[in-house]
Formats: sequence, C-alpha cells, structure tokens
Amino acid sequence: MRRLSVYAGKWLRRARRLLAAAAALAVLSAVSIWLAIQLTPMQSVSAAGQTVQVGAAQPGRSMSGPGELELFGETIATRPHFDGPIRPLLKLTHINLAPQVGAGELVPDLSRSLGSGWLRYCLWESLIAAGCAAVIAVAVAGVRRATRRTLLAMVAAGVVSVCAVNAVGIYLLASGTPRVLRQVRSLDDLVGRTPTQPVPAAQGPALPHVNAVVLGDSTAAAIGNRPVQHPTGTDRTCGRSADSYAADLAAVNDWNVLNLACQGATVTDGVLGVQTRGDDVIPPQLAVAQRATSASAVIVSIGANDMNWSVLTGLCAKSPVCDDKASTAYFTERLAAFTQNYLDLLQQLAALPHHPAVLVNEYYDPFGPDTACLKKDGITPAKAEVLSSRLSAINDVLKSGADTFHFTSVRPDFDGHTLCSDQPFVQNSADKAPLHPTAAGELAIALADQRALTTTLPASAAPSPPAPGTTSTPTPTSTPTPGS
Repeated sequence: MRRLSVYAGKWLRRARRLLAAAAALAVLSAVSIWLAIQLTPMQSVSAAGQTVQVGAAQPGRSMSGPGELELFGETIATRPHFDGPIRPLLKLTHINLAPQVGAGELVPDLSRSLGSGWLRYCLWESLIAAGCAAVIAVAVAGVRRATRRTLLAMVAAGVVSVCAVNAVGIYLLASGTPRVLRQVRSLDDLVGRTPTQPVPAAQGPALPHVNAVVLGDSTAAAIGNRPVQHPTGTDRTCGRSADSYAADLAAVNDWNVLNLACQGATVTDGVLGVQTRGDDVIPPQLAVAQRATSASAVIVSIGANDMNWSVLTGLCAKSPVCDDKASTAYFTERLAAFTQNYLDLLQQLAALPHHPAVLVNEYYDPFGPDTACLKKDGITPAKAEVLSSRLSAINDVLKSGADTFHFTSVRPDFDGHTLCSDQPFVQNSADKAPLHPTAAGELAIALADQRALTTTLPASAAPSPPAPGTTSTPTPTSTPTPGS
C-alpha cells in the first residue's frame, strides 16, 4: 500500500509538471504569435500599376468573420468572410486606372496575387513567431539559470509549439483564405458596395474653352462673400461668390474657370448625384464637368457636408464636452461612410477620358492657439482641440486617397489668420457664413492651389509661378479681381 501511495504521488507530481509545461507553452505560443503579427511586414502584390499590401488583422475570438481593409487610413470590414481566428488585412497602396482597367476593377493578375501574398505573409509570420518563441525561451532559461540541455529543450519545445499552433490557426483553419482572396475582382468586392455606375456627361454643348473646373461644397462656392456678377438661378441657389478661389485663379491666370461648387454638396448628393435645394434640382457636378473636355485641371473641395460638420460643431458648442462616446462614435461612422464614397469619387475622376490633373483641397483649421473670442459661442480651448483633431482626421483621409490615386493634395495655410487673430481668414459667428473663408481666406486657398498647379501641370498648361518675393500668405486687405 505504501509503495502504491508513493507511485501515485510521483504520478501526480509528474502530471502537474506536464500541465504546467503545457500551460507555459500555450502562453509562449500566444505571446509569440501576437508579437509576430506586430512585427511581420505586410507583403506587397502588384499588377498593371495596382498595388495592395497583404497582412493579418489582429486575431479575434470568433472562428470566422470578415477581414479588414485599410482604405485611406480608415479600417473597415471586408465584404468577404474568412475561416479561422487570423484573417487578412489588406491595404490599398497605389491605384492606377489604366485605359484597359475599368473604374474599381482589380486586374485578374492582381486578384490571383492576393492569395499568394497571403501565403507569403503566413510564411514570414511563422518564421518570426518561431524566432520570438526562441528568444523568449532563452530569456526564461537565463532567468532560471537552466543547463544547456534544458535550454535547448525549452527552445525546441517552444518553437515546435508555435509552429504547431500556426499550422492549426492559419493553414488548417484558414486554408480557404487564398481561395477567397483569388475571387476578389474589384474594390467593390472588398468594401461590400454596389458597383458605382459612371456618371454620364450632362446634356448640352461642349465647353472647350474651360481651362479648369472646381467641384465641391460651400468652401469652394465661397458662401457669405460677394455674389457673382449677373448670377444665374443656380449661382444664387448654390451661394457662389465672386470672391471664390475659382475666381481668383481665373483672374490671376487669365483662365476660364468653371465653378460648379454648391453649398450643401456631398459626394453622393452634389458631385456624383443630383442635389436638391428647395425647389431647385442641380445636376451632378461631375456630369457638367465632363463637358469641359479641354480642362487641364479639376480641383475638388469636399467632405465637410458628408461628415455633417455644421451639426458636429453646433453640438460641440452646446455640449459640456465634444469627445463624448456618442459624438465620437457618430464621427467615426460618418468618416467610414465618407471614405467609401470618396473612393467612388476618386475612381470616377481617375477614369475621366481627357485625364486632367486632379487637386484635392484639404480643409484649413479655423481654430488657432487663441480661442478667447470663441468663449461667447461655447467653444473652449479643449473643444477647439477636439474639433481640430477631427478636421485632421478628415484631411488624412483626403490626402491618403489623393496619394493612392496619384493625385495632388493641397492644404491651405491659415496660420496667424485664424478666428481670434487680428486679421482672420475665417468668418466668425456674426458673419453670413460662420467658419467659412473670407475673401482673403479664399485667396489663400487659391494661392496654395496655384503653387500646386505650377508643379503638377505640364509647362504648356501650367500657370506662371508666383513672382519672386511673393509670400505664401496674402494680406487680408488684398481684393481679388472679380471672376465671371
């Protein structure tokens, strides 16, 4: 009986050691795989000018679900679902819509490459995970002052454990991932949207003498400033001004600039689709722009209305704080929706048959370091900081999208001329259009665009560079020449 008791005690102690070793290996595997996902570089796959990076999203608790697509800096769920806890992360890097590639299409060679890119990433991740396991095992053995034999055993056990977990977690559970990726034929397949129909040109005669076209919202329309001379009904409805940056560019370069911008315009309701304001129905701006077949540049100012920016700023002014959970969640949701609509717009701009240079204007920051004058409006320094950070997030999307499609992004500089400065470029709460540019602010935007066009357009179409000694910031007393 005593011998049996001793044997049982030894068996229990051995079982405890085995369980402890198994638990340690499980923890080692989890930590090593997590580190490997952080460290493994994404793999680039390219074809016909299209480039997508393939990596792995953070492991989830579910055993199946969507992957992740990083679109212009914003992460959204993919339409395809994948098996396994480790699912792909895809990042659009460069999109070049060649004539043989329709808007939104990923050429077949690239679709096939997505699967091989995933397998290549998994191989690198497995090697790095094994290396992490070996390093951790060596560190633990050093702390325990283990013998060389024990050290080798710990390293071997850790590497084998990690490789086994990777084989189960990626190759077995995610064996269908390459097949799913090879079925992706378009960007719409990834983001889960109905393919956008190209906007047909609006009916009417061609506009061969237009040098540049401006698309966008109230910032480009320059609402709150002087109305255009001899305005049409649409000019009045849209609030277009003689002080707009489109008018400034026209006057400086002796150009015919077609300003189609309209207050309240969004990507879907205004630029790509019809816009209704009261009883007026305004045709899609891009449809009219396509009649300007000789225009060498298209300048776009869009995004604020897509984000319901006026509502966000109004709620911010009335609320105790601006970064509460509800408003933050709302902003995040709107930004994700805008990102996808912005993709549609960029695709259609890239597919324009006359291939104009495209400038995407980012938004100026109306809030400077001094916010004392905004206290009466309910804007504190902390609130101004939140609003500025959200504007920065919108600008990041605008810039990333422009870069992805090889367009030019332009950020106007209002430093020293924000709301509470002596000579603001922004209309205040007592003006006709609060937070919108003044005439001088529009001139600052025009100057930023002018510099970008000088380097973007071919020499035959580019405007003359600013004269030597011209400053990057116009003085508020400057009066732009009225445009037509």
